[in-house]
Amino acid sequence: MHYVLAILAVCTLVSCTTPTSVHHVETRITPLDEISTYTPPPVQYLKATTLREYTAPEADQGVAVDAEYFYPVDNTVIGKYRRDTGEIVARFTSPHKGLIRHMNSCYARYGKIWCANSNYSQTPMGSSIEVFDSASLHHIQSHSLGMRDEGSLTWVDELSDGYITGFAHYSKKGGLAHKGYEYSSVVTFDEKWRRTGGWMFPKNVSDAMAPYAASGGALGPDELLYILGHDKPEMYVLAKPVMGPTLVHVATISLQAEGQAFAFSPDKKQSIIWAIDRKKGLVREIQLPVVKNLPSETKAFR
Repeated sequence: MHYVLAILAVCTLVSCTTPTSVHHVETRITPLDEISTYTPPPVQYLKATTLREYTAPEADQGVAVDAEYFYPVDNTVIGKYRRDTGEIVARFTSPHKGLIRHMNSCYARYGKIWCANSNYSQTPMGSSIEVFDSASLHHIQSHSLGMRDEGSLTWVDELSDGYITGFAHYSKKGGLAHKGYEYSSVVTFDEKWRRTGGWMFPKNVSDAMAPYAASGGALGPDELLYILGHDKPEMYVLAKPVMGPTLVHVATISLQAEGQAFAFSPDKKQSIIWAIDRKKGLVREIQLPVVKNLPSETKAFR
C-alpha cells in the first residue's frame, strides 16, 4: 500500500503521462542542384478609359485634385479650376528659377496642397516640400530636405504615419556624371522626414522610363504603387516584395497621358486618376482598370 501511494505521489509531482506514439513528418530538403533561377511574374497589360478632359495652360508638370477643384502645376505656377465647369478661379505664381524652381507633382488633402519641389536642372540636387492653402492658393509652409544622395524629389504621397516618395536621377540634363537613371528609387520617411526604408525600381521599368525617371507616383485604392514616367503614355503598377530591395512590376496600363505627375480622385473607392497632356495643355480624368491576382511574392504597401 505504501509503495502504491509513493508511486502516486511521484506521478503527481512530475506529471506522469501515458506514453503515446509520435508521428514524424518527413520534410524534403531541396538538393542544391535543383534550385531554380528566379523568373519575374508575368506582367498584366491593361488599358484605361478617358472620362473627361479640360483645357489648362498650367498643365505642364502634373495635376492635383480634391472634391470640387483640380490644380494643374507648372514649375512655379499652380492653377485652380472647377471640376464641374472647368472654369479657372485662382492662380499661384512665383518667379521662374527663384526660391522654388521645379514643382513637379502635388496632392490635395485636408484643405492643403502638398508639392514635391526640386532645383532641377541644377546640380548638386536639392529638394523641398511646399505646402499651399487650397482655398486661397497662398503658400503656407515649406520643409526643406536639402541636398540628398537619393537624388531629386519628384513625387510624394502619404503612407501610414509618414510618407512615400520618389527620387530621380537622370542620364541627361540635370543628372550627375557618376549616377544615371538606374539610381532612381522609392524612399519612405516618418512624419518628421527621417528615412525609414526604400526600394529600387525593377530594371525593366527603369529602362522604360530612361533616360529620365518616375515623374509621378501615388498609392492607389488597392494599396499598390502607380507611377508615370517622363513622356510615355503608359503607367506602371508596382507591388512591395515579400523580401528583398526591389519592387515587383505587376501591370502596365496604356492611357491618354504622356507621363508626368498625376493624382488619384479623392473618392478612392474607384481607381480614377487625373493626369495631363503637356503638349496640348490638357487635364484628363481617367478610369483605370482593376489589377487582379497579385503574385505570391508580393504584397500591398499598407
